[in-house]
Amino acid sequence: MSLSGSLLNAFPLSQPIGVFDSGLGGLTVLQALRARLPGEDFIYFADTHHLPYGDKSESFIQARSKAIATALTERGAKAVVVACNTATAAAAELIRAAIPKPVVALEPAVKPAAALTQSGVLGVLATTRTLVSRRFAHLVETYAHHLFVLPQACPGLAEAIEAEGPHSASVERLLDIYVPPLARAGADVVVLGCTHYPWVKAGIAARLPSGVTLVDTGEAVARQVERRLMRESGLGGRGQLQLMTSGDPVHVRNTIARLCGVSMHVTHWDIR
Repeated sequence: MSLSGSLLNAFPLSQPIGVFDSGLGGLTVLQALRARLPGEDFIYFADTHHLPYGDKSESFIQARSKAIATALTERGAKAVVVACNTATAAAAELIRAAIPKPVVALEPAVKPAAALTQSGVLGVLATTRTLVSRRFAHLVETYAHHLFVLPQACPGLAEAIEAEGPHSASVERLLDIYVPPLARAGADVVVLGCTHYPWVKAGIAARLPSGVTLVDTGEAVARQVERRLMRESGLGGRGQLQLMTSGDPVHVRNTIARLCGVSMHVTHWDIR
C-alpha cells in the first residue's frame, strides 16, 4: 500500500478534508480518499500520543475525538473523516453535534458483509472497544440479526502492526490466535473492523479457507465523502497533503515508511 503522488505543503491548506485516527491505520482510508478525490487537499492527524484508543474509556475517546474534530475545523477543514472504528463507535454522533461540517465516520462493514454471506456465518475482526459498543450492537441487530455473527476482539494487533510492521513475528503470532476461530466457525465473509487490518489482509486471507471474502470500508467512505462534498461544500483543491501527529514526528515518519514504502514529512500538532 502506498501514498505515492503525495505533495508536501508546509503552509496551511485552504479548505482541506480532515482525516484522523488514533494511529496510522487510517492511512488505508486516506489512500482510498485520495484515489477517488485526487484534486482534494487533506490533513491527516495521527493521535499517536494516545494510541491505542481500543482499550481507552468511552469518555476519554469521546472527549479526545471531539477535540480533534473541532481543531480540524478550526484549521479550515470543510469535512471531517473519522478514520477510526473505535472513535466512530464512541463519538460519531457527538462529533456531528459539535461541528457544523460534514462528518463521515467509519464503522465495521456489517451491512455489506451481511449481503454477501452464503453460509450465514459472519466474522468480525475488531478492537475490544468497537465490539462492545452500542453502535456495533445496533449494526448487528439492524443488518445481521438473522445471521450467526462471530465478533473476534484482537487486542494488541493494531499496535503490533504499527510498532513492528505487518510482516513481523509478533503480528504473525497474533493472527494465528485471532483468525483461525473464524475459519473453524465456517465464516465465509470476514469484516476487517479496524483501519489497521488492511495492512495484514494477505496474512488474514492465508489463515482462512479459499473463497472467504474480506470486507473493509475505505472505498465506501470515499464515495460518501464525495457525495457529501458535492452536495454541501463543493469539490476542489490542489491535491496536497499534510501529515500531523500528537506524538513523535520522527517515529511516525519511520512508521509510515515501513507501512507505505515512502518517506514523508510529518509535523507535530499539540491538540488539547
